[in-house]
Amino acid sequence: MMGLLDRAGARLTGKPEEAEILVVNTCSFIDSAKQESVDTILEMARHKTEGRASKLIVAGCLVERYRDEIRKNIPEVDAVVGTGELESILEAAGVQQAPRPASPFNILTSVQAEVHLGQESLSGTHKAPAVRPTPARAEGDLREQQGRFTRDDWEGAAHMLPTYLYDETTPRLLATGKASAYIKIAEGCDHPCTFCVIPNLRGKFRSRRFESVVAEARSLVERGVQEITLIGQDTTCYGEDLGLKDGLALLLDELAKIEGLRWLRFLYAYPNRITGKLLETIAKHDNICKYLDVPLQHASASVLKSMKRGAGADIFLKTLDKVRAAVPGIALRTSFIVGFPGETAEDVKVLEDFVKAAKFDWLGVFTYSDEEGSGAFAYDGKVAKRTIESRKRKLMKLQQGISKEAKQQWVGRELVILAEGESEETPLLWEGRTQFHAPEIDGKVYINDFGDLEALEGGRFYRAEITEAHDYDLVARITSGPM
Repeated sequence: MMGLLDRAGARLTGKPEEAEILVVNTCSFIDSAKQESVDTILEMARHKTEGRASKLIVAGCLVERYRDEIRKNIPEVDAVVGTGELESILEAAGVQQAPRPASPFNILTSVQAEVHLGQESLSGTHKAPAVRPTPARAEGDLREQQGRFTRDDWEGAAHMLPTYLYDETTPRLLATGKASAYIKIAEGCDHPCTFCVIPNLRGKFRSRRFESVVAEARSLVERGVQEITLIGQDTTCYGEDLGLKDGLALLLDELAKIEGLRWLRFLYAYPNRITGKLLETIAKHDNICKYLDVPLQHASASVLKSMKRGAGADIFLKTLDKVRAAVPGIALRTSFIVGFPGETAEDVKVLEDFVKAAKFDWLGVFTYSDEEGSGAFAYDGKVAKRTIESRKRKLMKLQQGISKEAKQQWVGRELVILAEGESEETPLLWEGRTQFHAPEIDGKVYINDFGDLEALEGGRFYRAEITEAHDYDLVARITSGPM
């Protein structure tokens, strides 16, 4: 949306008080995300009623779920843009879209397609018929037959699922600094997880064309980007709908050959799709970060069965052993959900024992959010919020000790660090990351000694020695660079 607006001549500002048009891009995955989205909308509405803004636009997942409620309950909102109609941002903002160049990789349309009526436009009239790509992934078709993507009860949700998928010709603006960028390689999700409504919000799983991803990556590197993070609801399914076997491994192998690309990583890996070929590819290339994020969600076999995830602690430990054997020194991250309906104290004990044995480098814990539209919403055995919070605190305290002990082993190591800028805490410190830290979600490396350098430059790579370690964060001194 930022790229489309920029190309159409809009000047973007990071200060809402300066804006004539305000756009809030929302999330509605869990309760806390919905509340943050609503709070932001109401905050921006004040800039319209009390400031200079003339339009307020709400976009994203909250629109997919509560389109009618937003329009009815927040009269300051002038337009809504769902996850499958992002080009409507131009109509909403009142600007004209420049002609889009033709592209052989444009997969908003397909030879195998079905025609359906477009979603209701911002003015309330219907758009011309749109073309919907027909997925070639059997799992997605099966899930649809099983009712996985049902959204009939949502207020104002269009019957058809979002099918939007950008390509390398789609304009974009980088909001991640000059050195780093994300590339979305797939949209949607076909997994049946009962705690999750993302498939209802984002539609069926669909991969971008292989050549399109490579073309965008090359373009970004030519613009000075040195770190690329591939993202998707499940990147390890990449290419299955395109007929590719080990599609992610093939894509990583091709991207790693791009000259000037220093770090390449991907988020997130589904545990039963971590193949030998994928691990071999990670180990093979120096510029593929030795980092793997595998959201396991739980370790108790009974809870995982209720989640429709499968497996359990023993199988997961074998998988982690396989990963570490194939890629020595790899950093592993996971996330868990506590308080899922029916979760017992014994289930939590299994999870705690698993965390002790697995020794993850990074770990996040979410409290279960009871989402209407998810399979688990109808489950009995709901856990009290107080109990859920207690379980979360105990698990994070356990991980804190594991992390503190592990981080001490980093002291004395010399690593390549991406310097990101002055610390938010104090200008006397700079912050950076190693290849073992994903952007935004993991700990930080604080740089308190520039070595022989008078100053550092954000977005540049340096060699540094780790001099101190804390629970999650590290302290380093620069030894050489920039690189």
